[in-house]
Amino acid sequence: MRIQIGIILGSTRPGRRVADVGQWVFEAGGRHSAVKTGKAGLELVDIADYELPLLDEPAPAVIGYYQNEHTKRWAATVDRFDGFVFVTPEYNSAIPAALKNAIDYLYREWNDKAAGIVSYGVYGGTRAAEQLRQTMGEIKIADVHAQVAINPYFDFDFTDSKAGVCAPGERQETALTLMLDEILEWSRALRTLRDSTESTGKDPE
Repeated sequence: MRIQIGIILGSTRPGRRVADVGQWVFEAGGRHSAVKTGKAGLELVDIADYELPLLDEPAPAVIGYYQNEHTKRWAATVDRFDGFVFVTPEYNSAIPAALKNAIDYLYREWNDKAAGIVSYGVYGGTRAAEQLRQTMGEIKIADVHAQVAINPYFDFDFTDSKAGVCAPGERQETALTLMLDEILEWSRALRTLRDSTESTGKDPE
């Protein structure tokens, strides 16, 4: 059973570092044994590519009646993953508005899946990560315990670039591997739950 994990790039700001951090997650995650053996797959998902306006669906996401094409396109992408790695910066002790907006567009497509967090910022983005954990509980995502907190002062290489390049060391890759272990374990378990729910057409009681 191949598990597909979406790496959600959680910022749309010009000059953002999220693409650089996300690329590190993709490359380091590609060295995970489950990915190398084909038991799991990783895919970068950039919310900027979906050009989602400020939430404009007339009906609440929990109803699942999406009217806008951008919503349907976003829903189709999220729906095909078994789990996620959210890559988020910290803006004023919180996640970016663009990430919260992208999450709020959907409901069922997030349900009964696992996720981990790679945060970054001056303090490792830990306050944004805590806020994101609260949100994931509301959309029925099982957030795993392991986490990666990237600090630009220690985890970026400024040798050839004033903006720096994300280049965490072995300690951070070890933390990422542990986080992926947990995501994959929970994703397998929750996939069984989703398959059972879909076969009966009912929510589990």
